[in-house]
Amino acid sequence: MKVLITPRSFGKHDDAPFRLLEGKGLDIIRNDTGGIMDEGAVKSAIAGANGVIVGVDPLTADVMSAAPGLKAVAKYGVGTDNIDLEYCESKGIKVSKTVGANSDAVADYAFALMLALSRKVILIDSNCRRRDWTKVTTSDVARKTLGLVGLGAIGRNVVSRAKGFGMDVLAYDVYWNKGYAEAAGVKYADVDDICRTCDFISLHVPLLDGTRHIIDARRIALMKPDAFIVNTARGGLIDEDALLDALEARRIGGAGLDVFAHEPPEDDRWYGLDNVVMGSHCAASTKGAADNMGMMSAHNLISDLGL
Repeated sequence: MKVLITPRSFGKHDDAPFRLLEGKGLDIIRNDTGGIMDEGAVKSAIAGANGVIVGVDPLTADVMSAAPGLKAVAKYGVGTDNIDLEYCESKGIKVSKTVGANSDAVADYAFALMLALSRKVILIDSNCRRRDWTKVTTSDVARKTLGLVGLGAIGRNVVSRAKGFGMDVLAYDVYWNKGYAEAAGVKYADVDDICRTCDFISLHVPLLDGTRHIIDARRIALMKPDAFIVNTARGGLIDEDALLDALEARRIGGAGLDVFAHEPPEDDRWYGLDNVVMGSHCAASTKGAADNMGMMSAHNLISDLGL
């Protein structure tokens, strides 16, 4: 049986996931493009594959149709917006995710973006490199109000970090866990209330039809003039044109964005803003998270292939 593996960090620091797959007699096809594969590259590589371990590379119906023997897709991560789930269901292709494997890494990065924005870490570092030791007045994080849109594994890890800063936490989630929320001291709020009242807003929901542009022009207009928004989930969650307009007009405090609708973003305005901290979709890119996702996705694939 053949398996296509597209994530570049799969087994990079520890080859245990490769050894696990090979030990099951699987023939591995690797991503040798040096980057994220486009549809044509995936379609060519997937031919003859029975399983796929996929990162953010596109698994459209057209791509998967090139592999009539495909039985299982193991997502190296949790976001499945790059996978045509309806096609998988229609063909009986099993789809798995590495739930929880990168939750600490992404939560760390989300909080790092909050700190970098509020304390203007990038600006101060830039000034110091020019030997400008002028004091810069920044914003507090401790005892501020944090709003989470999404309270899954990553959101909950952000809560534990926020509580260390004495922050009040509001959260919205379609599947509200009352027991957890009460134990963690998290208060329920709808997305409008979060945008209206919170000093920091962090997004932790999947990109679905119902969440696309969940942060739109109307909700951005509700935000405090010194509010910061952080997105380590998916770029399509935010109406980026509306956010750009607000950032340019200084209607909100700033944005920390590890994800964009198109990566890298094509609008040149992003690159001239000093109230944005940008990331290259690397919130989950730690050695520990890569090792966790590698082993979990390998185990998931082996199980779904019935080996």
